[in-house]
Amino acid sequence: MSLPEILLWRQLRKRPDGLKFRKQVPIGQMTVDFACLERRLIIEIDGESHSYGDQPRRDAARDAILRREGFRVMRIAAGDVLKDLDAVLRYIVLTCSEVGPLHRSAALNGPPPRAGEDL
Repeated sequence: MSLPEILLWRQLRKRPDGLKFRKQVPIGQMTVDFACLERRLIIEIDGESHSYGDQPRRDAARDAILRREGFRVMRIAAGDVLKDLDAVLRYIVLTCSEVGPLHRSAALNGPPPRAGEDL
């Protein structure tokens, strides 16, 4: 992991706003930097190399595959993490709140009725 990834991971592992993040998550034949699977959000930290050569095209193709799999992809510049980690973290949490959870909590609505029970 790069320094920006390490710094961000130190904050994400604290479960900001109760969100669970994982690092270096395999999805298909790819490995993404971070993911909040409950919110179907992928976070990629991009260094300068992502701006050169065919890397932008490769990143776009990769993002398209992830979107087809139902994920939202956030690409964050490594420099932004180094400049203002708190702002990056707030942006991630805000994005997660906009997406909403994949599933509703059973605690809110109670468990589903057992087979054969009347509603």
